[in-house]
Amino acid sequence: MQLTGPEILRRMQTYNKNNPGYKPDIVITPFDEKCLGSNSYDLHLGDLLKVYKHTIPVGMRPIIEYHGGRKYSMRDWFKSYNDYLNYHKNPELFDIRNPQYLLDPCDAQSHETVDIKIPTNGVILSPLIGYLGHTVEYTETYNLFPYIDGKSSVGRNFILNHHTAGRGDDGFCGQWTLEIRVLHPTVVYPNMRIGQIYYEQFVGERKPYNENASSHYNGQMGPTPAAVIPIESITQKQR
Repeated sequence: MQLTGPEILRRMQTYNKNNPGYKPDIVITPFDEKCLGSNSYDLHLGDLLKVYKHTIPVGMRPIIEYHGGRKYSMRDWFKSYNDYLNYHKNPELFDIRNPQYLLDPCDAQSHETVDIKIPTNGVILSPLIGYLGHTVEYTETYNLFPYIDGKSSVGRNFILNHHTAGRGDDGFCGQWTLEIRVLHPTVVYPNMRIGQIYYEQFVGERKPYNENASSHYNGQMGPTPAAVIPIESITQKQR
């Protein structure tokens, strides 16, 4: 059962003695009631992006700083004219399907990142690169199931703000990391509305995320790279 906008606000204003520090079931900081919708709350894009260093072709820029009114071309993606010529001579070196740009979820070196600060005038994102962003909002959720998704205007600009990881947990505290992809070269700005958070009630005994020793991302602030996925040995009992 999904909470309505007025119920989200009521839960934010009602302190719960069973929560840490008697906090309400929903904490959103900063909060602006104008961002409260029929059954969600609008989230905004923070001013820092991270890109996995290993996925950026040599000589290419992961973003282009945007200046409205200027005309752009493929040349703008390259750090120098020689890099641009090399792209034409050796296109396979700039093809993200090339295995030299592979990500290994079980290898920490795959998760080394470069930081990109988004200026107020915005940056152009590339369809070839995945970006880790974050919400301006810090949230805490207790006794509810939170999840995020894109706003319709974001989706209609073909901006994807998460890859299967839009579901949160009861007890999660932190900013939300966004896994951003675009279909076309697309401008994003700091503090633009990037998605919505929803809340649902659940059934069953609680297992809060902030009390789970195996939780990787509780308390995260800013775009947080992937934790290394361990290679586990799973055995089955033989009949």
